[in-house]
Amino acid sequence: MIFKEDADQLLPIEQVFRDPVHDYIHVQHQVILDLIGTREFQRLRRIKQLGTSSFTFHGAEHTRFTHSLGVYEIARRICDNFARNFPEKTPGDGGWDDSERLVVLCAALLHDIGHGPYSHTFERIFKTDHEAITVEIIMSPQTEVHQILASIAVDFPEKVASVIQKTYPNPQVVQLISSQIDADRMDYLLRDAYFTGVNYGTFDLTRILRVIRPYKDGIAFQISGMHAVEDYIVSRYQMYMQVYFHPVSRSMEVILDHLLKRAELLYTDAEVHLEHSASILIPFFNQTFTLEDYLKLDDGVLSTYFTLWRDEQDAVLSDLATRFLDRKPFKSVHFSSQQDQVTLQKLMDLIQEAGYDTDYYTAINNSYDLPYDFYRPNQITNRTQIELMYQDGTFIELSQVSEIVSSLTGKVRGDERFYFPKEFLKPKTEKEVDLFEPIYQEFKRYIKNDAIRQPTTPLEE
Repeated sequence: MIFKEDADQLLPIEQVFRDPVHDYIHVQHQVILDLIGTREFQRLRRIKQLGTSSFTFHGAEHTRFTHSLGVYEIARRICDNFARNFPEKTPGDGGWDDSERLVVLCAALLHDIGHGPYSHTFERIFKTDHEAITVEIIMSPQTEVHQILASIAVDFPEKVASVIQKTYPNPQVVQLISSQIDADRMDYLLRDAYFTGVNYGTFDLTRILRVIRPYKDGIAFQISGMHAVEDYIVSRYQMYMQVYFHPVSRSMEVILDHLLKRAELLYTDAEVHLEHSASILIPFFNQTFTLEDYLKLDDGVLSTYFTLWRDEQDAVLSDLATRFLDRKPFKSVHFSSQQDQVTLQKLMDLIQEAGYDTDYYTAINNSYDLPYDFYRPNQITNRTQIELMYQDGTFIELSQVSEIVSSLTGKVRGDERFYFPKEFLKPKTEKEVDLFEPIYQEFKRYIKNDAIRQPTTPLEE
């Protein structure tokens, strides 16, 4: 045992959080309740789970906090199932060792604690890594999270961190938190579908939790539950194609990306001046940030700076801040990078001729995902494939028995899009029409002539 007996950790009466996805989230351990109350975990209330997707799906205002609780709840239910139905009888027999429960629950709860505001865009600009910061929060003696974990045992924070890093020695524990079908993905698909108002991400969680089981090398699913697992894979694919890769959400990410890059340039360029204070971002502009600096960040901090930047004298920064805050997305067209480079350059030249800086008013954005893959010995990195278990204890990989999953296996899905200001298709003012009419007309001719290929219509929202 690396921690106190469970009896010492249990609350006298379990506490619950009401949840729209899981009904109730049951907290039974004091350490979990304590972790939820930490400064670092409460910060997740102020960070949206889906970033700029709320500009497209207005209900998507849910947070990393609610998602993290959901992942914890799914992990808790799996532990209950394993302890009840598949307990370890002799060491190494492939059954579930319930002494691993607390490390699973803590890792599930804390797996996203290192996320920052608009995390993926912010990471790209300021070269942060949310997984590395998650580990740092867990391991830093200065954090409340670390102090609570260390009260269980001196080496307990390291064990929780190793689950996040996928180096924990028990593969069952690692795969429950990070695999192609894990507690994290199961929660975010259901939760994101619920709050975006779509049905793509729904699948039979109850059935999956019924057929999941541990074995020596990780987790598997009883063959009788194959269709439920198949449905999960298809749901994940549909959510990526229809929600996560939505062109308008990506457009707002492009504007956010350019906005932060422009602010960074204005701060670091001695010939330009950033008038309004951005004190919390200065360590990130300088690449000297500490964990304490990072923990001060949330969506509200960035939104406050964006509001101040509306009034900057720098026209580009002011305009980009206004476009972001007032939801004025760029338009986009789908293109083939192999065949459309000449046309793209012509469009860029026209945008430049109209007086727009193409570094800030155009972008090539690609979004791709691998819906499912199986183990390939010759690959440098591999995903943990989904194993189905027959009644006799033998295994078969999912795509070998599912034609639907087989059709998605190993195939990267997504697209590339060229983003540009909306006014090139519909000028905003009479002055713009008079000044740039020839440019606008030529620009629209390239689009309407299908010079850049479209999968459906010449122009998508």
